[in-house]
Amino acid sequence: MSQTNDTKRITRLTAILTQLQTKSLITSSELAEKFGVSNRTIYRDIKTLECAGVPIYTEEGKGYTIMDGYKIPPIMFTECQANALILAEQLVLKSKDNSFIKDYTEAIDKIKAVLKQLDKDKVNLLSARTRIKQNYHLKNNSNYISQLQQAITNYCLVKINYSNEQKKTTQRTIEPFALISTTENWLLIAWCRLRKAFRYFRLDRIIHLQILDSKFSPHNMTLQEYFDRFH
Repeated sequence: MSQTNDTKRITRLTAILTQLQTKSLITSSELAEKFGVSNRTIYRDIKTLECAGVPIYTEEGKGYTIMDGYKIPPIMFTECQANALILAEQLVLKSKDNSFIKDYTEAIDKIKAVLKQLDKDKVNLLSARTRIKQNYHLKNNSNYISQLQQAITNYCLVKINYSNEQKKTTQRTIEPFALISTTENWLLIAWCRLRKAFRYFRLDRIIHLQILDSKFSPHNMTLQEYFDRFH
């Protein structure tokens, strides 16, 4: 094997290790497609990593996973810090510079790789439950994004005092589902127990917010499935 091929393989092995640390489960086909090689090459690469002492487990018919907590670097992130990075990722993805998107996405993959499995699942959920439009003219601010991110990923009920367009204030208990931005406002999609339906809540109209100790059952649908079902 040439030195060039050796270098490529070492780079690929490192990247595969990052992918294994980033995702809870990944298939050989996903890895093969990502790195432009055959499934057989991925099988050999996985075997090489196993022989090097990397604790990789094969779930028959599902894919590969790595032992939770393996090779965690000394730098750790709090849940709020990880959530902030995911929000920043969504903003970067709106950039029109493909090279910048590629570099940032690869950096985020490395950051996700240092997280424990539970935190990894949370940031992946939050990434899927956040949608941002171009909002250069965003004028209304919020002090509650960080708290709502935690409520979304930990399935915590939230009590809010909410002012509507007519300035009428009501108290609601809600089940936070997703965060989206429009060109003017941040919006929370949540199941409102008062109205017994999903509702949009403008974050700048939330007068007071309290995260409760009580949990709610997860809404088992993606953000896109929500849009397809309710729009």
